[in-house]
Amino acid sequence: ARSGYTNLTGIDYSPSAIQLSEKVREKEGMSHIKLKVEDFLAPSAELSGFEICIDKGTFDAISLNPDNAVEKRKQYVRSLCSVLKTEGFFLITSCNWTKEELLNEFREGFEILEELPTPKFCFGGRIGNSVTALVFQRK
Repeated sequence: ARSGYTNLTGIDYSPSAIQLSEKVREKEGMSHIKLKVEDFLAPSAELSGFEICIDKGTFDAISLNPDNAVEKRKQYVRSLCSVLKTEGFFLITSCNWTKEELLNEFREGFEILEELPTPKFCFGGRIGNSVTALVFQRK
């Protein structure tokens, strides 16, 4: 929003998370950002036509669901395809998945464009990342 983008929508399945976001939005003077209570695994018809979708934790949370996480991940990808325009961009930041694992999860319908830099750590002489951030494009 601070960069001049105006058609912005934030969603969460938790009404209290949306209420908190509304307070932050007002404090920051960004009343044009739309906020909605939505279950991304069953998005409403009005949640569609986006050019960019950004995920910072939703896929991780869905992946930890003890009730059929594999199917929930597949539904996430289907939902993403339904809300994102063809050739639209999908940015994901994950603390639970490696680049290779995310490439596998999003292999159907998406192609990788870029891996974004994330903080690195060194342990036992090996260097790694605790966070993965990728940019995909919908085919």
